Amino acid sequence: MAKENQYVEQIADINGDFPQWYTDVVLKTKLVDYGPVKGTMVIRPYGYAIWENIQNELNARFKKRGVQNAYFPLLIPMSFFTKEAEHVEGFAPEVAVVTVAGGETLAEPLAIRPTSETIIGTMCAKWVQSYRDLPLKVNQWCNVMRWEKTTRPFLRTSEFLWQEGHTVHASAKEAEEETLGMLETYKEFMETCLAIPVLTGRKTEKERFAGAIETYTMEAMMKDGKSLQSGTSHYLGQKFATAFDIKYLGNEGTLQTAYTTSWGVSTRLIGAVIMTHGDERGLVLPPVVAPTQCVIVPIAARKGGVLERCEALKAELEGAGIRVTLDATDNSPGWKFNEWEMKGVPVRIELGPRDIEAGKMLCARRDTCEKVEMPLENAAESVKALLSTIQKDMLEAARVRRDNRIVYADDMDGILAGVEAGNFVKAGWCGCRECEDKVKEKTAATARVYAEGESTEKCAVCGKEAKHVIVYARAY
Repeated sequence: MAKENQYVEQIADINGDFPQWYTDVVLKTKLVDYGPVKGTMVIRPYGYAIWENIQNELNARFKKRGVQNAYFPLLIPMSFFTKEAEHVEGFAPEVAVVTVAGGETLAEPLAIRPTSETIIGTMCAKWVQSYRDLPLKVNQWCNVMRWEKTTRPFLRTSEFLWQEGHTVHASAKEAEEETLGMLETYKEFMETCLAIPVLTGRKTEKERFAGAIETYTMEAMMKDGKSLQSGTSHYLGQKFATAFDIKYLGNEGTLQTAYTTSWGVSTRLIGAVIMTHGDERGLVLPPVVAPTQCVIVPIAARKGGVLERCEALKAELEGAGIRVTLDATDNSPGWKFNEWEMKGVPVRIELGPRDIEAGKMLCARRDTCEKVEMPLENAAESVKALLSTIQKDMLEAARVRRDNRIVYADDMDGILAGVEAGNFVKAGWCGCRECEDKVKEKTAATARVYAEGESTEKCAVCGKEAKHVIVYARAY
């Protein structure tokens, strides 16, 4: 396909080399840079602004659920991990350990947190004494470290940013409701703010979080047909509460063991936005989380009154709460168009002498590349409405694209053909771990999520009676 401008020539063809396209986009739009330590990334201001908007949206939702933010230590005694056998076994290969500090060998090695169930469980055991202390709901925004062998910015790095919520409850029912309630909160956020439709449901036992009774996931389809696990919510039952002695005195006067949950999303969500919405020109950002929602590009800026009118328009849009940039640099309009398109800004306003004389502005949508004339009068109201339309249209476009790429398979050949074509594949499963492993071995696809409420007659692998329908896909 012929390139349309110089800027696009700097990124790989999204259809020909999707992984290279992704790397080119995150670097050339200045979202991230590589850190000096292998597998680490430096999140640059433009990328971090997206993360800040994600934080703001999620914090508002968490607080509505009664969750309070807190902070816990980065370093965790290794002995804490040994208290929950499944947990330590699951994370052992990824844990980075500090053995020397202050020039001396430590009496006990310290783990750099890969997740915080152990340290938070220890503290909750101190804070929870009575049923009156429940439920306890805390969240922390922090960095974690998992020593990954293969890394890619945002998707999988040795150190990344995330939020991890942890709750303590008096009953299994309450804890299970919290687990599913947070999953629905995440789903609503993904669709409303990131314009990404997700499949939600349980993970198989093989794919569960280490130490969880049940893990619930959000699976999003990227433009190459692969799945990205975008967030998880875990019902931990009494496993961690037993291991860390989280007990409370019930209202009937007996000592009881609590039930816990944990849940989290990470900077991986930025990768999800890039790979769900991006195109051959670069980023396409949903208005809710875009650092700049609207950019004003003056046309013939040196002509009298143009720049002044652009500045007045900028002030009007800012007054309405729109995140707006006025590009008054001496670069050519064409160069500016290309730059802001690559950065994924949802709306570009072009304003020149003729537009001002006519009382109009030319608005270009990044998602569809369509242009429409709008009156300068009540510009803020018009731009806000356009941003809202773009947000909804982006979600619908992503939903249609995903739904058109969900197929069914009756056997292993069908699963292989489906994932090779870049689809999510639904297939029957007998529930046997051996069959699940065979799918991965033969197709490089994994069981992403149960297709709850669906049924079929036979397992696509062994032909025996199917107990479940599973969504298989290759994944990041």
